[in-house]
Amino acid sequence: MGDGDRGSGTHFRVTASVGFVESDSAASPTGPPSVPPPARRTEVGTAAAGPESPIPGPLRVASELSARFLLIIAAVSVVVFLLVELRVVAIPVAIALLLSALLAPLVSAAVRRLKLPKGVATGLVLVAGIALFGMVMSFVINAFIAGLPDLIARLVQSYQLTFRPLLAGPPLRIPMARLDDLSGELQRSITANIDVITTGALSTAATVGEVASGALLLLFVLIFFLQDGGQVWKFLLLAVPTAQRARADIAGQRAFASLVGYTRATVVVAVVDAVGIGIGLWAIGVPLVVPLAALVFLGAFIPVVGAVLSGSVAVVIALVANGPVPALIALGVVIAVMQLESHVLQPILLGRAVQLHPLAVVLGVAAGVVVAGITGALLAVPTIAMLSAIVRSLHSSDEPHPHDINPLDPLHAKSGPVEAKQHRGLLKVIAGMAARLRRAAD
Repeated sequence: MGDGDRGSGTHFRVTASVGFVESDSAASPTGPPSVPPPARRTEVGTAAAGPESPIPGPLRVASELSARFLLIIAAVSVVVFLLVELRVVAIPVAIALLLSALLAPLVSAAVRRLKLPKGVATGLVLVAGIALFGMVMSFVINAFIAGLPDLIARLVQSYQLTFRPLLAGPPLRIPMARLDDLSGELQRSITANIDVITTGALSTAATVGEVASGALLLLFVLIFFLQDGGQVWKFLLLAVPTAQRARADIAGQRAFASLVGYTRATVVVAVVDAVGIGIGLWAIGVPLVVPLAALVFLGAFIPVVGAVLSGSVAVVIALVANGPVPALIALGVVIAVMQLESHVLQPILLGRAVQLHPLAVVLGVAAGVVVAGITGALLAVPTIAMLSAIVRSLHSSDEPHPHDINPLDPLHAKSGPVEAKQHRGLLKVIAGMAARLRRAAD
């Protein structure tokens, strides 16, 4: 095409800021008459959308957020309802997951160091754990039976010398005849409420049956968690879309790593609490030292609340059996051990990866008690720790490949790039504890 043809042709240019095509010939005095441009994009969009909505913008946004919030609450409520209705199955599975986080590192160590097949290592760890649990329970029960007569004798003596005069004096002024006939009154009360007691005994028998069946289910599930936990997790990942499967895998492995760290630290803290309070009660001369130490050990698995309640029971028994001064000394021992746990043991053993704010712990335990009683209180904090690890992992923008994460290492519960392997042996833990104690003393 020649120059003349190019001059007489019609050219177009695109105006990006306006949003329509504009003819070059409109500006040429020799070109054809200019054609009105088409409607702008904004005008077309406004015309297509129709008249403006009468609902204000903030109200519309608030209503949409409220609708989404109600949908989330409804979904969570359905899940909680199903878990409560299926608690006979859900609770054993949850406790089995908790125990697998405690025992899986031992199985892995047996496979790696002793060169045992995984099935043999799983059986060996389970048999050793059950044997240890049976020995401890036998020792605690025998100590309770042996120390019960001494406790009863001290309770009777304390009642006669301390509590009986207080009840007979002001402001209660209970007649001495009624106080002397306290055992007979108790017997008459039991006779009058024999139907209630019988019904409670039957319900207790049914509860014992549920506990026995739940224990068998727990053992069965625990065996498969330890033996084929990785295969079970891969099967569950099939429910996740392929595009998000890798992120879900990483989040799940970090959640289990946080559970491993939580269970390991909780066991160590429980042992320290039980030994420290037990030694203090033994030095004071409180009866039933071993059962009280076992109660403190079990209570430590419910953070904050459990330790306070079990320590309070020890103080009350010291008050009733030994008097006010030994009870105050026992209270001081319990407070000292709790401070050691809160400021030294938990920061070192739990670490930043699974450390939770005390408010989250207390609220979680309270919600667990409301939903599922003592079992809910036991499972609330590890559930929160796992959810925290999942949320941190999903929000992280720099996560490694799933194969680079070791779910049995608590150090891998922290989101972000995997750091070099660190060994925190017993000597390093003791050195860290000593350094913290020196800083606290300074």
